[in-house]
Amino acid sequence: MTTHVVVMGVSGSGKTTVAQGVVARTGWVFAEADEFHPRANIDKMSQGIPLTDEDRWPWLHDLAGWMAAHAAKGEDTVITCSALKRSYRDVLRADVAALGGAHRVVFAHLDGAAEVIAARLEGRKGHFMPPSLLQSQIDTLEALDIDEDAVVLDLTAAPDVLIDRVMAHLGD
Repeated sequence: MTTHVVVMGVSGSGKTTVAQGVVARTGWVFAEADEFHPRANIDKMSQGIPLTDEDRWPWLHDLAGWMAAHAAKGEDTVITCSALKRSYRDVLRADVAALGGAHRVVFAHLDGAAEVIAARLEGRKGHFMPPSLLQSQIDTLEALDIDEDAVVLDLTAAPDVLIDRVMAHLGD
């Protein structure tokens, strides 16, 4: 069985820090979802224009394909991805599930107050996502459903605590 952890949440929630911590503990293959965005998406966000579902579908399918390619080789993965809507999370699960066999996709949702995240974004340098788009992401975010394999994390906790919670959810 392969396992695929999607560290999710709005921009500035700490996805990369937690994902890299999980990778450090597991040795699993890592990808940063931002690196899969086509130039048009990056340009749009850089201009303060929120992405639409139509902008996101190809990107999500590329991420799902990356996970499925590693699953097909028997490799576990950790990926960062906002995964804001249930339909987006369904796409991320679908290509892995299509392989058949036992594969697990776990969502680790970094959740917290908009004010805390906004303060983090204001201090972040060199990222294409401007703080002005935070509210559009918050508005788009759909809570995890009971049938999703997930853990919700308080993003104000120390990184090691967050990573411990992810590892506990994974059963390690």
